Amino acid sequence: MTRHEHHHDLSCQQLLASIGDFVEGDLSPELCQEFERHIASCENCRVVVDTLNKTVYLYHATAQEAEVPSAVRGRLFETLHLDDFIQKKS
Repeated sequence: MTRHEHHHDLSCQQLLASIGDFVEGDLSPELCQEFERHIASCENCRVVVDTLNKTVYLYHATAQEAEVPSAVRGRLFETLHLDDFIQKKS
């Protein structure tokens, strides 16, 4: 095994399961390094991460300018599997 090979390298599925934590900066430094190593060598995952980063950036950049309708926000969060962030109406 070379110095750069690891038994703990992330699979695409593992990466996608923790993508929210990566974007929010909530991963441990070690896991963050594995995450970055994976996206450096996997174009598909890199596209997903870049797209999510751009979506978050655009959301924050335009959030002050325009309010996103709650129905649109709900569909977006459901599509991105962010159900925990959907405000439930009583």
